[in-house]
Formats: sequence, structure tokens, C-alpha cells
Amino acid sequence: MSVAFADCYDPAGERFGIPTFPWELAPEGYATRRQLRARGLRPGGQDIAAQLIRPRKKRGPLVAYLYRWELAKPVRPMTPRKRAALALAMRARRTCPACARDAGYCIPRTLGMCVTCAYPEPSHPA
Repeated sequence: MSVAFADCYDPAGERFGIPTFPWELAPEGYATRRQLRARGLRPGGQDIAAQLIRPRKKRGPLVAYLYRWELAKPVRPMTPRKRAALALAMRARRTCPACARDAGYCIPRTLGMCVTCAYPEPSHPA
């Protein structure tokens, strides 16, 4: 689906069902999830209020959903139990199943083990 730049402007929402604006031209009062998070907010269950569309040549258009600032709620604080659960999950992602050592980085899913175990040093006969 090819979308021209002029097709991205639909403030009434007649074409796409929700107000639509060209990329980087959203009116005041709207923000993406990342912009809300940067201010310590979350959408808080509200529906998508608008969208931004950026046309691309080789693929379909890039879409970013927007939420209302005034309906956003503060981010829930991190509890000690949640922090501990996240620490355990990250430790499991760093532990190599082959050698059972902490690799110091997240194990690549493509290898399934740390790089040292996946590519051992070749033994050089003397």
C-alpha cells in the first residue's frame, strides 16, 4: 500500500478511523509511548487517540500511535519483589547452559550458549 505524504493528513479521522498526521507533525497534547515513558507516564488503559504515518518507498508506511498527555497515568513504582524477579531473569539470560558460567552478557539465542563454548579455541598440534 503506497501512501503519499498528502494522504497522511486526516485530522478528522475519516480515512483511517482515527485522526492521522504526517510524521513529526502531531499537534500539542499527543505523545507516543516512548515520549510518555520519558516523562514518567504510561497510557494507563486509554485507547489510541491518533496516529502518525511516515510514507516509505520500498515497504508499507511506518505508523506510530499517539496517546493523550492529560489521560496518561504515572508509571507504577518498581517494587523489591519485581526488582528481584527481573534480576533472576537477567541472570538466567546471562548463564551459559553448557558451562554454567555467567558470561557477563546475554547469551545469543542463535547460539544457545556463550561464544566461548560455541567457538572453542582450536587446538594447535606442536
